[in-house]
Amino acid sequence: MEKSTYYDIIERYLPELVLSIVETLNEKHTRELSYLFKQRLNPVYSPDGRWSSITGAYTRVAADVVALDSELPIKSRDSLETASGKIPKLGMKLWLGEEELKRIDSMIRSGRPIAQVVSAIFRDLPRVIEGVWERIEDIFLSALSTGIGLSERNNGTGIRVNMGYLTANKFGVSVLWATSATATPIDDIQKVFDKSVADQNVITDIWMDDFALNNFYKSKQVREQYAFGQNFVGDNIPTLGFDQAAETIRKKWAGVTLHRVARSIKTELNSKKQDHNPWQQGMVVFTCNETLGDLVWTDCVEASRPVAGVAYTTVGNDTATVTGGENTAGVDEYILTSQYRKNDPWREFTSSQAMVIPIINDVDQIYTLDSKTVQA
Repeated sequence: MEKSTYYDIIERYLPELVLSIVETLNEKHTRELSYLFKQRLNPVYSPDGRWSSITGAYTRVAADVVALDSELPIKSRDSLETASGKIPKLGMKLWLGEEELKRIDSMIRSGRPIAQVVSAIFRDLPRVIEGVWERIEDIFLSALSTGIGLSERNNGTGIRVNMGYLTANKFGVSVLWATSATATPIDDIQKVFDKSVADQNVITDIWMDDFALNNFYKSKQVREQYAFGQNFVGDNIPTLGFDQAAETIRKKWAGVTLHRVARSIKTELNSKKQDHNPWQQGMVVFTCNETLGDLVWTDCVEASRPVAGVAYTTVGNDTATVTGGENTAGVDEYILTSQYRKNDPWREFTSSQAMVIPIINDVDQIYTLDSKTVQA
């Protein structure tokens, strides 16, 4: 790595530009595809580079009624299970080749507006920041739907994190939901609620992908449940939409909120781009908490051992720090970007790296229902 040809421009504009990029990306994803991990995970810094999740098999047991002067019976203590592991490194790198660099040099020589020059130099910065977010969302959605966090179509070492979902909280269906005339989604969901009541857990949210939702909309039993809630009399009940389905669930199970999970992740493997859906098709997930876990992160190595001449910045809502051989990066942000050059051939690189992993907690309060699997 060597100092960028445009280091002076990078040093001047990088901090404020990163803040602007993050604000723009957040606004974009608020309008379009949101990041569920940003809404449902709590960022947690790990000083030792490891993550851990503790599951407690907690139960409420009523106190005994005993006669005066009698000894109190001893109750069994609840069990604890701990899952842990090392935080993996995520990263992305893009470069500008000689043709792009010649165009930038020509813009500078001809006195083009500095905004145009800055836009050309930093054109890859949004992509490397967004790329880390996309991979976190990829792992989180696969973890939430199955209990196993995976990094699909990955050029480096793959990630596989077992969140420890309880077998007792995994359900199938009586009849495949795709069989709309005979499927019984209401009865299937009720089984999950019965288990949650026995566990003394209160389900607040249900998450479905489009495969499960479309079958839910068409189900004869679901349509009849909706009609009953509307005091509708007759057999000509149309296929429902999301709002009607959400209302049906909200009325049937006292205010429970239905969520649609429709998210594809674009990956590039061996120079081939492809979309995939990290949510397991047909899986229905039931959760009991607003916050579902932690986004556990630690410092990248270069945060404390910067390469001389390389421009670094941390990515966050309110901090961005550029360094050139002296580490002034904060410890409260998990994405570290850098810009530098290499020769033979001459290239200007923009990269991002992060040591971060989404972890789901309180898995004893999460239930899954596979609408594509019949439970014996």
